[in-house]
Amino acid sequence: MTGPQAASGSPTRRILPVVLFNLLCYIDIGLPMAVIPVFVHQVLGYNTVLAGLAVSVQYLATFASRAGAGRQADRRGAKPTVVVGLAVCTLSGAALMLSGMLLHFAALSVVLLIASRILLGIGESWTATGAIMWNIGRVGAARTAQVISWNGVTSYGGIALGAPIGQILSGLPLPYGGLTVVGLLSAGLTLFGFVLARQYAPVPPVPSKAPPMPFHAVFRRVLPHGMVLACGSVGFGTISACLALFYAHNNWSGAATALTGFGLSFVMMRFLFARQIDRRGGLVVTFVSLLVETLGLCVLWQCSSVGGAALGAALTGAGFSLVFPAMGVLAVARVGPENRGAALGAFSVFLDIAVGLSGPLLGLVIQTMGYGALFLVSALFTLAGVGVTIMLKFLPR
Repeated sequence: MTGPQAASGSPTRRILPVVLFNLLCYIDIGLPMAVIPVFVHQVLGYNTVLAGLAVSVQYLATFASRAGAGRQADRRGAKPTVVVGLAVCTLSGAALMLSGMLLHFAALSVVLLIASRILLGIGESWTATGAIMWNIGRVGAARTAQVISWNGVTSYGGIALGAPIGQILSGLPLPYGGLTVVGLLSAGLTLFGFVLARQYAPVPPVPSKAPPMPFHAVFRRVLPHGMVLACGSVGFGTISACLALFYAHNNWSGAATALTGFGLSFVMMRFLFARQIDRRGGLVVTFVSLLVETLGLCVLWQCSSVGGAALGAALTGAGFSLVFPAMGVLAVARVGPENRGAALGAFSVFLDIAVGLSGPLLGLVIQTMGYGALFLVSALFTLAGVGVTIMLKFLPR
């Protein structure tokens, strides 16, 4: 099947068929996002540190597999990378389904749940990195910002779509618990994507006579921009790992709705302002974005109502939205085209580290200092990102 590859017309029409696979992957990520912390803490009876870890371990797995995903895309092509990623996501859904079936065996259930999260993290890195590289090959490197922006739209759009669906399904009076059907849907979605991706035409990797740049060298090139991404990603880690616990602590309903608000505001910012990256520059866009994200976290810090929490989550999503593409374009430009996948993987590692560590560490903040301090600490990190962004203006290009 060569239709998707041969699609004519606007670059957006050439991007959409492949970015669909990223959407399916992130719906899988969104489906259990509001369910897992509460399932681990209230159903299985474990503490908030383990509940946060159960969410964040996915991002640690993504971090560990980013380098391999980038090298795979550079050397063997983007399509095989996406296909492998979708297959691993399908296995993750199956493990999640088994975790829900075995909820009366808490230790075994949590082991399967963590295994599911690790598999999903690996699948995410391969699918997302491969989809970006595949689309860059389809529309050209000059449209890298557009490609990254569409990947982000489908990433957080998928989370916004999946979170409320997952929460509804988890509450159904089904045998073995609702998490079972969440896992079943997760596996089915990415299995569909796996079958579809195999029918699409590939794009060849960029040829190079020079040996590939070692990953540690690529990592050093993107380090300054990655530090900014890490600071901004703490806010996302706070929302994904701890917002549901914050709502449960206050006996509020609507955590999934707040996650949807986060995702929708993220997507709207990508649609409305992504072109400002090319017009005003990545540093200016990042500076403003991190200030908005800091404001959102401060609203969460001070809020005492469901409406305030939802507003804070939406502002946090709006602020975080453009940080990745704005910094990502600058980071990828620091290496040659033959190392683009490795640079993208190395840059994304900073998001993985920040989100992966923020879950358990912020869970510890909750235990020792309370939920209010959780959002204040996160706001201080994003404010630090503003300072690093200012310093980048003086970095030699």
